[in-house]
Amino acid sequence: MQVEVRVDGEEQELRSLYDWLRRDAAVRRGAQMTLPPAPAVPDQMGAWAEVLQLITDNAWNAASFALALSTWRQTRPARRRITVQRGQTTVIVQDGSEEELTRLLQALERPDDDAEGVGNQEGR
Repeated sequence: MQVEVRVDGEEQELRSLYDWLRRDAAVRRGAQMTLPPAPAVPDQMGAWAEVLQLITDNAWNAASFALALSTWRQTRPARRRITVQRGQTTVIVQDGSEEELTRLLQALERPDDDAEGVGNQEGR
């Protein structure tokens, strides 16, 4: 399963989340994480990372990931909006409410066959 995470704000916020998740043993055990560079834009120096990609395996623990994501967000001076996408399902974590985290867990724990084509589940 592939999961993409975006954080509103500067690239350093995404890199901070990446570093946070890499230090979490439960997340690291079940997911391979990368920060692929964005496509190059003419007349700009370098390409910045826009998304954190996680490729998960059978050891994936969605609850550990959601908890690590929520905890990281609470440590930030500005609580950034986080967008998590799996297949056609998108969940937005805006305020970190229990409802948003429940919606995130449901999207991440859904069997692969159900993740495609279920529509967006955006939290506001």
